[in-house]
Amino acid sequence: MAERGEADFNDILDDWFIESLKTYKDLHVYQLEHPTQVIEWTSGKTVCVAGYSSSKNEIIELQLPLKLFAEENKGLCAERDFKVVHGGFTESPVRCLRHVPGTRCVVTNDGLTSDLQVWTVGGDDSDVIRRTGSVAGRKTRRKKSDSEGGSRIAARHSSQVLHGAQSDDIQLTQLTSGQILYTPEITSSDPLSSLQFVSDDVFLAGCCNGNVYIADTRASASPQLSPAPPGESVLWWTDAAAGASSGSFIRVSSSGLAEISDLRNPGAAVSRAQLSVQSRRCNPGDVTVSWAPALNDCIAVSGFSGLVQIYNTSGWGAELQEVQPLFEHRGHAVSSQSDEGDVFATSQLWHPERPRTLLSAASDGSVHVWDWVDQSDADR
Repeated sequence: MAERGEADFNDILDDWFIESLKTYKDLHVYQLEHPTQVIEWTSGKTVCVAGYSSSKNEIIELQLPLKLFAEENKGLCAERDFKVVHGGFTESPVRCLRHVPGTRCVVTNDGLTSDLQVWTVGGDDSDVIRRTGSVAGRKTRRKKSDSEGGSRIAARHSSQVLHGAQSDDIQLTQLTSGQILYTPEITSSDPLSSLQFVSDDVFLAGCCNGNVYIADTRASASPQLSPAPPGESVLWWTDAAAGASSGSFIRVSSSGLAEISDLRNPGAAVSRAQLSVQSRRCNPGDVTVSWAPALNDCIAVSGFSGLVQIYNTSGWGAELQEVQPLFEHRGHAVSSQSDEGDVFATSQLWHPERPRTLLSAASDGSVHVWDWVDQSDADR
């Protein structure tokens, strides 16, 4: 961050606060001791976060401010702060974290090996997050060039976890027994940027080079490959729209190119756009792209700067076009007083049911939960 005087900073902060009264329905902030790259829902009102420093890190479950969920008389709701409800420590960084649906367990990866760590959140009236197990990956150690970001994780009901660091070491594991239930037949060793179930049995594996594999855990056939978009060699990040396996998925490159494809015909791009993002050298774990689960055609993109951008994809077409964000959350960039250079958004996550509510985190340790206002609707 460029150096600026205290008076200038306060003026900028005041201007942004005044603007936020019109652009946010709700906005709450929390400060972690160390920044996080992971935010994961453990319930409709709680999330789990963890640090990624090389030394000892906290792993905590936060309850969101209850004022956020007050439908009426918000001003009368006294609970306006985040609350730590469970916590623990890990000796390793946490680069990926997933909650196992229907349980009080979360699964993590340290970005250094393909192994997973299993944690129990509370239980027996305890406020402690305890490590209770581990899962061995198919490859115990990554080469340095392949290790950035480590294993990706996707979890589904029945305590089954899909995980892998590269396309050829993906496996579906039963947590309770450690049994390997499925391994796809993939021969390439492409580092993964994402793993995601798009239905109960079908998953999508996004690779850093832009390749996307679509596989059915019930079938023995090889996964379907959607090759990387042609052009320059860049990093890519992938996410699929929530819902049935007949939906869409999006790829976003480190140069800001976005392509949407249909899971039923993944070889062709349905629409394309050049996003208005700040170009910078990115690592695989830097950027997050996510479809809104309860707001049609909207995606969130972060990690290129301190901004979290919302784009409406409904107007995109087959011809490449430059597009502007529908909304930008500038809170991390504006409010930070970090002395360690520019602040970057490290993660973001949509609420599963509230259409315009997101959480975001940044490299200065800030965590924000915000409910944004679509000005195009407000102006009608």
